[in-house]
Amino acid sequence: MAGDAKSVMDPQRIVAIYGSPRRRGNTATLLKQAVAGAREAGARVEEIVLRDLKLSPCLEIYSCKQNGECRIQDDFQKVRERVLSSGGLMLASPIFYYAVSAHTKILMDRFHSLWVQKRWMPKSQNMPPAARRKGLFISAGATRGKRLFEGTLLSVRYFFDTLEMDLWKSLLYRGLEHESEVQEHPHYLYEAHQAGRELAEELGAENLVTAIDS
Repeated sequence: MAGDAKSVMDPQRIVAIYGSPRRRGNTATLLKQAVAGAREAGARVEEIVLRDLKLSPCLEIYSCKQNGECRIQDDFQKVRERVLSSGGLMLASPIFYYAVSAHTKILMDRFHSLWVQKRWMPKSQNMPPAARRKGLFISAGATRGKRLFEGTLLSVRYFFDTLEMDLWKSLLYRGLEHESEVQEHPHYLYEAHQAGRELAEELGAENLVTAIDS
């Protein structure tokens, strides 16, 4: 599919990525609430369920050093285009061994091709710097350890930075393991709904300011 240079950013479109292997898991339920809030605020939201895609892990062959594109042909290309042409991102993943899910980590690693494009390719071949965008991260873990999310947040921040995106907000919930447990915490669902709405409102406000200034 088309590369970065052909992607036209829509500042009021948000991509929501479900990184859980469970379709109705806790993080998936929370992300659905955030999606609903964003749509109520007027954002266009495209949902991507990673478990439904064919995504190979990064093979570290570094063919991306040639033109910034990953040589592995699978569903990554369409995800990459949609993410890079969006105004914001909502990413949700449960905690597995103090890290994101395997589905989520595969996607993050494949975006290393973008980092290569920006950092290793000659400037003449590189795309112009993009405006910083905003991302929301939602996560839940079964335990209640104080350091449960530390490693994950570090990875997510660097991943978002590769996308020219700031970690605008993170919603982190402990003690959630079984599929229906988040339903016992309506305040968590409300927080996710409000976060989605606020992200959409921020993107809309920034788009308005840009239009006025241009």
